[in-house]
Amino acid sequence: MILMNKTLSEPPHKHGGKRNNAGRKAQYQEKTVVMRVPVSRVDAIKSWLQPRPQNDIESIHNIKKLVTTSSIHIPFPLESIAAGFPSPAQDDIEQELDLNQYLVKNPISTFMLKVNSLSMRDAGIDIGDKIIIDKGLEAMHGDIVVALLNNEFTVKRYMCPNNTPYDFWLKAENPEFPDIYPHENDSLQIWGVVTCILKKLR
Repeated sequence: MILMNKTLSEPPHKHGGKRNNAGRKAQYQEKTVVMRVPVSRVDAIKSWLQPRPQNDIESIHNIKKLVTTSSIHIPFPLESIAAGFPSPAQDDIEQELDLNQYLVKNPISTFMLKVNSLSMRDAGIDIGDKIIIDKGLEAMHGDIVVALLNNEFTVKRYMCPNNTPYDFWLKAENPEFPDIYPHENDSLQIWGVVTCILKKLR
């Protein structure tokens, strides 16, 4: 076996050692610390660290009292149909649907809000949609609600898995928006329950 010795003319090895601008870039210009948190609070802490977008706030001026001054009756076929029209043989439609009675259960406590946020996009609520809110209903786990957080309105899903009003949080249906977990100094109340989404297709 022949062993070849490296000569002094060979360039030095370029691997290893400290390189300029190498390593993870610091997000903050100060020291950081490692903390241990309970597993059950990880999501809450991540949401607290995620800034709340300004367009997550619904203006109080967009909330209007819903007044049902007239009845609107639409022919309602007695037989079910699959995304079409009633059978031509069914000449007599014996039932009508009053939209006021169908959409509004408690007229005194019913309001309408035009949504300006995309925080509930994945729940089918887009900017410009109108939602009907009933203040007389008690929020239940999974309901979409209008909440009043520190005198600002927001639309979120009410999460209360233990069915106790003292341990709830608000879920955004859009990963770009943070969930809302009440903090000690927060003023948070459920203003009303969303009962219907009005979406115009054209």
